[in-house]
Amino acid sequence: MILRLSTAMLHSFSLSTTTPKLLSHFTPSFFLSTSALSPRIRIWLNQSYSRRTRAFSSAVVTASSPKNTGTDTFFAEDTVSWQSLGLSDRISQALSNAGFDRPSLVQAACMPSILSGKDVVIAAETGSGKTYGYLVPLIDKLYGARHDADNDLEKATVSSRTFSIVLCPNVLLCEQVVRMANDLSGDDGRPILRVAAVCGRQGWLVNEPDVIVSTPVALLNSIDPKKHHHSDFIRAVKYVVFDEADMLLSGGFENHVIRLIHMLRFDEKLLSRVNKAGSENPVETSSDSVSHFDFEGEEDMQNESISEAEEMSEGDVDAQDLMEETQTSTVKRKDWRRVRKNYERSKQYIFVAATLPVNGKKTAGAVLKKMFPDANWVSGSYLHQHNPRLKEKWIEVTTDNQVDALIEAVKQFGSKALDPGAGVSRTMVFGNTVEAVEAVANILQRAGIECYRYHTGLSLAERAESLDDFRAKGGIFVCTDAAARGVDIPNVSHVIQADFATSAIDFLHRVGRTARAGQFGVVTSLYNESNRDLVNAIRAAGKLGQPVEAAFSRKRSFRNKLKKRAGSNKAGHISTAELMV
Repeated sequence: MILRLSTAMLHSFSLSTTTPKLLSHFTPSFFLSTSALSPRIRIWLNQSYSRRTRAFSSAVVTASSPKNTGTDTFFAEDTVSWQSLGLSDRISQALSNAGFDRPSLVQAACMPSILSGKDVVIAAETGSGKTYGYLVPLIDKLYGARHDADNDLEKATVSSRTFSIVLCPNVLLCEQVVRMANDLSGDDGRPILRVAAVCGRQGWLVNEPDVIVSTPVALLNSIDPKKHHHSDFIRAVKYVVFDEADMLLSGGFENHVIRLIHMLRFDEKLLSRVNKAGSENPVETSSDSVSHFDFEGEEDMQNESISEAEEMSEGDVDAQDLMEETQTSTVKRKDWRRVRKNYERSKQYIFVAATLPVNGKKTAGAVLKKMFPDANWVSGSYLHQHNPRLKEKWIEVTTDNQVDALIEAVKQFGSKALDPGAGVSRTMVFGNTVEAVEAVANILQRAGIECYRYHTGLSLAERAESLDDFRAKGGIFVCTDAAARGVDIPNVSHVIQADFATSAIDFLHRVGRTARAGQFGVVTSLYNESNRDLVNAIRAAGKLGQPVEAAFSRKRSFRNKLKKRAGSNKAGHISTAELMV
């Protein structure tokens, strides 16, 4: 989106008359100038960022936040406490000890449903506390079950243990969930339950934790036909969370996730059948059958679409015939296709997302409504729409001024003090491609502005190091949409779109990096003629205070309009990837 400029042209930018300061020389706080934001919005940042504070930053904000006056857009009412939501005294005390005395609106809405055991869909804006919204009640339930088993020696067996699985789209998000869960500690400072990640090439954990956080592929690879104890593990899984559910139910994740859902549902259905048949030893019989199902003749499932999977899950057959068949023969590998959808439930499914469109049969929201029709839906107050704590600045640029506009935005919000004693400033700058991020980073550095890079062209270790440094030191973070979802960075005060997002969903995830957990933030969006239709749709929804559902449109006319607009400008438009040529 930014014009091609030679090295000589880069030095001709209309910069400040003084030498630009490096990020290491920036003051620890900054001021939003009246030319960019009027009236001034005070962005209160934490003065310290301990590990625990960072971990809980998605769930609550610091004590410096204003009290609920009836118009709070993040916290629940003052009368709502952790105990009133149904949490145990131990968990409530752990939260209170950590300085988190009040639940968010989303947490107050979803925790009772999760504690009830019903399937739950949490669709709420970014920074609303969704991660702790599902982690805290699950940890409470698991701890309660473990405590009861420990007090009853007859029940304290391996087969009596229950587990939770949390599925995430990438390793970094898995590790973040683990950190947040392990920071929920008792009075002795130790995590209430053991939570661990199973990702990448890491093998199955010898001592299985209470909560396993994994990617879909890593979990499937860990469930190997030669490791028969894993069929017992599937039986012990009682709670399954799909974090970033809209991503997991689309694209390259779709088939793996559907496969896992059917493996877990098959175990539920099989247990229900065996129990109804009056088997004397249902667990052992079912465990063998699950093992047989999981690993024989399942290759065709990997290429199934969501709609095909749903049709098969609702296949009809006489229940009595199934009971008789269970008593007389081993369950065949295709029997799962013939099980009725009405069965006794033994697992709980929780889906979590910041964007969950339902328009269209194949969207994630529509699929969930069909596959889990009885699930409780919890929607955030600002799902898919403008956050009132967010100040948006729109700048239409051309090839003559877009680089100047970018540098001005970065300098304006990154070097001046907002409030004495405030924390370090953090600005995220988004590009659409790896090449765009590299080009933007080079431009900023030539302008005397140091920055971090974050994109899939870097190794996982390099990305993790950049993320840790940005969290700890602040500064400028130039990234692709790889950093737009799930990754929790506290107190990002400013988001800049050097490249405008290619979809409304990506736009929502980007702007959701700021104005999180009850704080304020600013978004500066640079766009050009090729982005105008999408920008107009988003801005129109914002002015009306409505969700940007129209910009999610799957209608061919809207898509063609965007393509036509982009095509008509292609000849005169130079991509960010060509920036430094």
